[in-house]
Amino acid sequence: MKLITAIVKPFKLDDVREALSDIGIAGVTVTEVKGFGRQRGHTELYRGAEYVVDFLPKVKLEIAVSEEQLDPALDAIVSSANTNKIGDGKIFVTNLEKVIRIRTGETGNEAL
Repeated sequence: MKLITAIVKPFKLDDVREALSDIGIAGVTVTEVKGFGRQRGHTELYRGAEYVVDFLPKVKLEIAVSEEQLDPALDAIVSSANTNKIGDGKIFVTNLEKVIRIRTGETGNEAL
């Protein structure tokens, strides 16, 4: 089992969710986050004054998948979140040692 953590632009959330749903992935945890990467934020103008926005709004998705679902899920995220512009985001994949569904006590892939 794997845990996919994807950081994407907020306006791409619905596209990513739909792409994951289309390949049969039902469970996604979404968190609104702020951060920066290579783009290092940007400068904005507000009422004639310039100010720097260091942390840009992003959305963090966490998706637990089986080994078989990993590659299709990664492909779905990359294709649906891509805008070909800086700041599209990153995807991290980590191992999941154990998953337990609290309601039923199911473990492993059955708990996903």
